This record gives sequence, structure tokens and C-alpha cells, in this order.
Amino acid sequence: MSFPDHRRATLAGCLAILLWAALAPLTASVKGIPPFEMLALTFAIGGLAGTVWLARRRAAVWAMLRQPPAVWALGVGGLFGYHFFYFVALARAPAADASLIAYLWPLLIVLFSGLLPGERLRPQHIAGACCGLAGVWLLVGTGAFDTAYLPGYLAAGACALTWSGYSVLNRRFGAVPTDIVALQCLAVALLGAGCHLIAEVTVWPSPTQWGAITLLGLGPVGLAFFVWDYGTKRGDLQLLGVASYAAPVLSTLLLLGLGLTPARWQIAAACTLIVGGAMLAALRFRNDKRTKL
Repeated sequence: MSFPDHRRATLAGCLAILLWAALAPLTASVKGIPPFEMLALTFAIGGLAGTVWLARRRAAVWAMLRQPPAVWALGVGGLFGYHFFYFVALARAPAADASLIAYLWPLLIVLFSGLLPGERLRPQHIAGACCGLAGVWLLVGTGAFDTAYLPGYLAAGACALTWSGYSVLNRRFGAVPTDIVALQCLAVALLGAGCHLIAEVTVWPSPTQWGAITLLGLGPVGLAFFVWDYGTKRGDLQLLGVASYAAPVLSTLLLLGLGLTPARWQIAAACTLIVGGAMLAALRFRNDKRTKL
């Protein structure tokens, strides 16, 4: 694989991080909608939009349905499992604590990716990941954890392991077209609908909420998973892992701009640590480019 293609895939993965930054502001607009109902609606929109795109390209949808079971298990399990454990964590533990533990997934991506064939974990990746983790701690950390919330903490840990495992293992299926994500999103929507019917009471969204749900389904819960799939299969996993720490910072900055959260000194410090960590990890690009010259 040539370096330009490698870089293009990494930039595609970074686009997913930018899209995920819009999750918090958009989610704030749909307050009151049960989580699994939201999961079903947003993934259905993302999956249907992707399927329409496939049809316009005349892609062989039925051929994709015949992918090996491992492809479906990883894709659907990763997408649904992450959100399932995250919702459980939020229900059983304080949101800030749950978010902090769940956001161990960028660090785990950096560490786990070094175990893949052809990959090597460099010191700057570890240092950059630790800087990013420190930044997230400043942003959402609230102090000592309470053992009364242990089930929620464990669910948040499972959330981090699920997404990091999905992202790293996805590299093993690099030959599988990214188009498969559209069908995996539809499968996740069905699972979400099942959980909603079992455990929740349906709340009909208002017109404004439908607008936010549509944007979520097309962006952070739609396009983001397509470009993340492409990035994790063909891009720089270590750099993507470190860059992922930017999502909570960018999300917080959007909340600040919209007046939905107060300004704090921790935000400036977190930005410095996370951006610095990403720049440190990005040294690999410069080193690799010099090697090829």
C-alpha cells in the first residue's frame, strides 16, 4: 500500500472523529427520547441512507449479505455492543465517570494495534496516548470513584474494550468492502428496536427532534461509521487512536459555542494536552515520509 493511500485512509478516519464531536450538541436536542429508541431511529436512518447510496452505485447488496459470519459478528457486535454497554453505564454510574472510563478506547486502540501483523508500537504513540488520556481526565474526571457504581464502571470498561477491539480487529477484514457498514447499521437498528420494545416506552419525537435525529443518523451515526471502517482497515491505527481524544474536546467546544456548558480552565488545559499528544503521535508520518524519499 502506498503512503498516499495510507494517509488518505487515516484522514478519512479523522473525519469520523470530527463527526462524533457533534454527538453531544445534537443529542442535547433530543432529550427525553429513550436511548434504545434513539439507537434504532438513528441507525435506521444511517443504514437506509447507505443502502440507497449502494443502490445508486448498483453495488451487489445480496453479495454483501453472503459475507462470512465473522464479518457480521464483528461489525454488528462492535456497533451495537458499544452503544449497549454505554447506555448501561450511563444508567448505573455518574455520566462523567462513565464517560471517562469509556474513553479509554483511544488508548486501547493505540496499545492493541501494536499487536497486529506489520504494525509496530512506537514510544511517541504511547506518550501521545497518555497525554490524550490526561486531557480527557481533566475534561470529564470528577474525582474518586464510588464502589456503589461498580456495575456501571464495569459496563463502561466493556464499552471501551468493545470499541477498541472492533476498531483493531477490523484491520483483519481489510478485503471486505466498506459498503457492508450500511447493512450492519440496519442490523443494529433492528437490535435497538428489539431492546426498545422490551425495556422502554415509546416517545414520539417533535418536529425539531426529528430534525436532530435525522442529522445524527446521516452524520455521527451514519457517515462516521463508514469513514471509520475505511480508516481502521487501511489507515494508521495508532494515530487514529490518539486523534480520537479530540472528540470530547471538540464536542465540549461546540457546547461552549452554543452556550450549553460553562467555560472552564480545564477545557483549555485539555485542548493543549490532547492536541500536543496528537502532534507527538503524528511524528510517524514525518519519519515515514523521510524514509521514502
